[in-house]
Parts: sequence; structure tokens; C-alpha cells
Amino acid sequence: MTRKPKVLTFDVVGTLIDFENGMKNALLKILGKEGATLDFEAFLTEYRALRNRPDKLLFPEDLAPIYLILAEKFSLPTGRGEEKAFVQSATSWPAFNDSVEALKRLQKHFHLVAMTNARRWAFDGMDKTLEYPFFKGFTVDESGCEKPDPHYFSYVLEQLAPDGYIKEDVLHVAQSQFHDIGIARELGYTVCWIERRKAVGGGFGGTVAVQELTTPDYHYHTLAELADAADRGELVMVA
Repeated sequence: MTRKPKVLTFDVVGTLIDFENGMKNALLKILGKEGATLDFEAFLTEYRALRNRPDKLLFPEDLAPIYLILAEKFSLPTGRGEEKAFVQSATSWPAFNDSVEALKRLQKHFHLVAMTNARRWAFDGMDKTLEYPFFKGFTVDESGCEKPDPHYFSYVLEQLAPDGYIKEDVLHVAQSQFHDIGIARELGYTVCWIERRKAVGGGFGGTVAVQELTTPDYHYHTLAELADAADRGELVMVA
């Protein structure tokens, strides 16, 4: 027996918001003419290794110490608050080219819910960039923990319960295998992997790597492909 999802829960940073190009734009603005020599893929590799430190600050405030750690290796300027500018850039990171239009199409079929590891102040800027598509939005400030902590998923389900929604109504959509796809599948969610890095040759980029990929229920390379499937009525879950 199958049923259609009623709610799509979304990872935001990396799935809807292009944080890699957002960080690159911020670095180029800081570096000016010197930005022409920046090896950004190498920067992302180093960034990824630092992203999941046990003593890290909440995202995107953790970008400040990461910037300072990587400043010497990548000849980044310091001493004039550059690391703070790097953090604040999160509020104006761009959406992926298809995000806004695809979310509007998906709104016709489902309630859309944001589940982001970003702080509320950063998410508010991202929500504006995405043109406010969400029925509800949750951040690390409300959940008290970051994905892949299963308590984040439990918290969101608790908040959706008064609206009559249960786990079996939810399709979780995300780019990160580490933060979302693996744990959501383990918790019994139907999951959709948006493999954003496919467009630039694959790999993990700025996202924490996993040793083994989790096979999702749905696998697309763009959000537009997910919206196409929804328009065709192809998104179903086993009841």
C-alpha cells in the first residue's frame, strides 16, 4: 500500500541555498584582486575537515574561527574583522538557480518545512532569499541540537503533531548524506537526496564526508527534477 507525502521537510544550506558559492563570493569580496589566485576547491576541502569539530560554535558562527585557522594557508587577510564579515555573508548567500521556482511548484502539492542547522538570524536571511516558501521553519536555536542528532527530527515531529502530521506523512529532502540522508533513513523516514555536487563533478565539496553513501528512496540532481516528479504525481511512500 502506498500513500502520497503531505509534508516535505528540507535541509536548507546546501540543498536550497548555495553555501559554497556564497562563501566563495564572500572570500572574493574580502580578497579583492588577490582572489584570482584562490584555490577554492582546496579551501572547501580544508573547510570540510574543520566543519565537524566537537568544540565548534553553532553554524554559521563557526565560520569565524575556521576563517582564522585557514587564513595563513590561503593568504586571507586578518585584523580588520574579516572573519566577522565572512560569518555575516550567510544572510545573503544565493539560492540555487532552481530553488525559488521549484519550491513554488512544490507548495501546490505539499506543506514545506525547513530544518536547518543554521542559527535563526542566518535562516531569516535565507528564508527571504527563497521568498518565504515554508509552512514552518526550524533552526538549531529551537531544536537545541544539530542534525544528524536524531533529537532534531523528534523535535520537528513534535511540532508538526498539532497539525495532524506523523512521520509517515513526511518526505525528507536534503543534499547532505552526513547531516540528513543517512540518519533520516535510519530513523525510518522516506528520503530524497538532491545531489547538488553532481553539477560540478561530484565529491563532497564543503559538506562533511561519509564513508558510505546511503541509498535514498528518491535521487535527483536538482530541485527542479523533484518538482517535475511531484507535478507528475510520482512521489509516493510505503504506508
